[in-house]
Amino acid sequence: MNRIIVISGAMASGKSTVAQRLAERLNRAVHLRGDSFRRMIVSGREEMTPSPTPEAVAQLQLRYELGAMVAARYHDAGFDVVYQDIIFGDDLREVIQRLGDRTVHVIVLSPSAEVIAQRDAARGKTGYADGWTPEMLDRQLRESTRGIGLWLDTSELSVEETVDRILRHLG
Repeated sequence: MNRIIVISGAMASGKSTVAQRLAERLNRAVHLRGDSFRRMIVSGREEMTPSPTPEAVAQLQLRYELGAMVAARYHDAGFDVVYQDIIFGDDLREVIQRLGDRTVHVIVLSPSAEVIAQRDAARGKTGYADGWTPEMLDRQLRESTRGIGLWLDTSELSVEETVDRILRHLG
């Protein structure tokens, strides 16, 4: 039976790396990168900031809607879907609702804000601009998303250890 595995967490929490490795270890799987929908907007894109414009919020909602639609379609075609994006709180609840009666597992990667800052500094790109800090996003994640899904503090876990824990959780 195929399923949709939603992986969320703050920027630089390891979502992309873990999602890719998880999809590689599943038999028939898709790695759906939610951020790809944001990057498809060539002109007129508005980035999310701590004080977003109404247009930035509308574009974020569109991104989540498209992500859920594509995840559902791949699932219905017989694939496991590893859908990775920054989805918190009520937005995450809505994505889960959009996925209907399909088998959905939510995994929240939650390394400490200090580890996130270290990982972000080591990357070739920075996710923390436009007023965001690792502490702000971590606090928002923890306050709004508490109680949803399997939470993994990956501060001291390797990618393989994280994927092993997810696979054990999936059964």
